[in-house]
Order: sequence, then structure tokens, then C-alpha cells
Amino acid sequence: MMLTRAKGFTLIELMVTVVIVAILAAIAYPSYQQYIIRGKRAAAQAQMMDIANREQQYLLANRAYASKSALESGGYSLPSEVSSNYGYDISISAGTPPSFTITFTPTGSQASDGALVLNSDGSKSPSSKW
Repeated sequence: MMLTRAKGFTLIELMVTVVIVAILAAIAYPSYQQYIIRGKRAAAQAQMMDIANREQQYLLANRAYASKSALESGGYSLPSEVSSNYGYDISISAGTPPSFTITFTPTGSQASDGALVLNSDGSKSPSSKW
């Protein structure tokens, strides 16, 4: 008589596999979340640089920097992928020389990232995020 061996996985083998996958997921998920946050931050930084460029063009044409409302009335709006994660404000100083400060404040899932600031002299803060 010939004995046949049962084929398949035992419960212990399946449980070990599940534990290994769970450990890998627990390690990978926070890294993935940070990757997503950095990607959204990079999109916001690109928009900040675009606004700074528009401010310089406005200064050349009008001898003053544009306020947020002046930019928006000129047709500028944040792209939806940035506006869903950041709100922005532009502060104008009419001193000599004039200056501006662009501040992007994160919202929603991006809120833990902290605000980004770009000044007319090119200084960026916080420096660890640029």
C-alpha cells in the first residue's frame, strides 16, 4: 500500500507568513506617509517659487509688489493638488526697498508638516524643509 502525503500549508506556516508581512507593512507604511508629505511639500515649494517669479514681474511692471488679491484678480490661482493641502498668504511691505513674504500653511493630512515661508530676498524657512 502506498501512502500519499497531504499537500498544502500548515496553519503555523501561514501564521508565520502573516506575521512577517505585518512586520514589513508596519515598517514600510510610515516611510510611505513621509514620502507623500515630502511630495506634497515639493509641489507647494514649486508654487511658492512661481509666485515669487510673478511678484518680480509685477514689480518690474508696476514698481510695487502684488498683494494676494491683485495676483488672483490677474488670473492666478493655486493648482488643485496644492490648494487641497495648503492655504497661502502674501504680506507686502511698502518700505524702501519694497518686500514680500509668501507663507504656505498646510491643511488636512499635511498639517503636521508645518508652514513654509519664502521672502523677497530669497530666504526660505524652515531651512530643514527646503
